[in-house]
Amino acid sequence: MTKKGKVFYRDKLAGIISETNDGYIFRYDEAYLGDNNARPVSLTLPLNKGAYFSRVLFPFFDGLIPEGWLLDIATAHWKIKSYDRFELLLRTCGDTIGAVYIVPDDNN
Repeated sequence: MTKKGKVFYRDKLAGIISETNDGYIFRYDEAYLGDNNARPVSLTLPLNKGAYFSRVLFPFFDGLIPEGWLLDIATAHWKIKSYDRFELLLRTCGDTIGAVYIVPDDNN
């Protein structure tokens, strides 16, 4: 089963990140790419029509996940294993301090 998350940049849908059996895929939304004000979600993920693939969670997205005591609270509250980085991304990164946030894609 593939899990997906919607990636937003300043309240605009920027793309979709997916977890597959082989790794992770991030793809920018076509409408977002067509916006003259579109900005990359990360310098490591420049605007591109193609998909990005990684065997491990992209470092930019992994860096959004809380650490320390906040991670302990999140794993206890949602009963998520601390090594399930994608589930942590989906559950804890809907309200980040930066311009990028992620919410679960319920259209799986």
